[in-house]
Amino acid sequence: MDNIPDHIVWDILSRIKKISDRNNVSLVCKRLYYLDNAQRHYLKVGCGMDPANEALTSLCIRFLNLSKVEIADSGWMSKLGKQLDDKGLLILSNHCPLLCDLSLSYCTFITDVGLRYLASSSKLSSLSLNFNPRITGCGILSLVVGCKNLSRLHLIRCLNVSSVEWLEYLGKLGTLEDLSIRNCRAIGEGDLIKLGPGWQKLKRLQFEVDANYRYMKVYDRLSVDSWQKQQVPCENMVELTLVNCIISPGRGLACVLGKCKNLEKVHLDMCVGVRDFDIISLSQRSSDLRSVSFRVPSDFSLPSLVNNPLRLTDESLNALAQNCSKLESVSISFSDGEFPSSSSFTLSGILCLIQMCPVRQLALDHVYSFNDVGMEALCTAEYLESLELVRCQEISDEGLQLVSHFPRLCILRLCKCLGISDDGLKPLVGSFKLDILAVEDCPQVSERGVQGAAKFVSFRQDLSWMY
Repeated sequence: MDNIPDHIVWDILSRIKKISDRNNVSLVCKRLYYLDNAQRHYLKVGCGMDPANEALTSLCIRFLNLSKVEIADSGWMSKLGKQLDDKGLLILSNHCPLLCDLSLSYCTFITDVGLRYLASSSKLSSLSLNFNPRITGCGILSLVVGCKNLSRLHLIRCLNVSSVEWLEYLGKLGTLEDLSIRNCRAIGEGDLIKLGPGWQKLKRLQFEVDANYRYMKVYDRLSVDSWQKQQVPCENMVELTLVNCIISPGRGLACVLGKCKNLEKVHLDMCVGVRDFDIISLSQRSSDLRSVSFRVPSDFSLPSLVNNPLRLTDESLNALAQNCSKLESVSISFSDGEFPSSSSFTLSGILCLIQMCPVRQLALDHVYSFNDVGMEALCTAEYLESLELVRCQEISDEGLQLVSHFPRLCILRLCKCLGISDDGLKPLVGSFKLDILAVEDCPQVSERGVQGAAKFVSFRQDLSWMY
């Protein structure tokens, strides 16, 4: 080892990706130990540190060039020792001058005081907080005021973040590119207007409302109405994910859907009030759209929409087919208990997308309108590489046997499909057409029936969902 130049040893170490392997290599000799210390940029620790603050101090002193730190205390119990607290964040800010990416999960002892310590980390550009119940909006505000380069912020189940002055400050700062707010009970759709001019820089938005606490958040119509009075510049938005949201016609998040011009990926999951008009406008503006995902709600229990239920139809799918020539991934799902009527997505609309767009990935869940006729139509889908069918009960063995005629299909996933059996897979056995076949919870398909039907096969059988 003494005769090998540093740059060669450095290159060798950089090719070792597994943490356990790096740890073992660093124990071989002092030279490898010190080079590994200098090269280590990423650190992930859990609730096994005891005492936590002292252990973290030792790690930070050893790895001087840490730029990404992930602390996950999921599964912590008192018998495991004292959990990381505010002092731990002070240690990070003092000993990790290069820290730019920090993730804190289930760190229940951390408070706003810890975030104020972290505010001195001037290089911090990415922060993820997952279930940190003692953190409030005041703590986040103090952090964003200090961290002027913050471009990515993810808040997940931060239950006590109610005030959103930090969102307004980030909007004026104009650095935020990736914002994710998921299941933060006190933050509603109307609060997003506070981002103001910050919408111009935003590239990714993920907003998920906790469905179990929807009615704890008063639906602030005045706040949502204010969206009409303020410009929402969404020209740079690339990815948009909305879950359990209320899309009011002409207001709130409907303004975002109507103004995006460069969207490549959109995911609407159980969003109440989305109209054909919204999707048509979206398709006309975002011609570069590559991925769409719809999970349609089965009821419209919100008082303001009870007398005027809104439902997406084939008009939306036809508009996407006509305007989005780069569409590669399509996912359509109906929530449990939903039986699509003539006013919802039909086989005709789905096939229109397949025939007019270069769709490579197709996933259908609980889509009863998709049957053997649809499978026959996929025989002409020249780009289709991956097909996922979940609870598509109108597909029989006759339709499944057509898979062997799909031009490019190499990945097939079947889940909870009642109408298929081993007979449907027989043409695939020994053909080596598929690279991957995954069968889960299909009662008439046996483990023996899937053997040899693809290069790699996975099988699972749990029929508890039927009872």
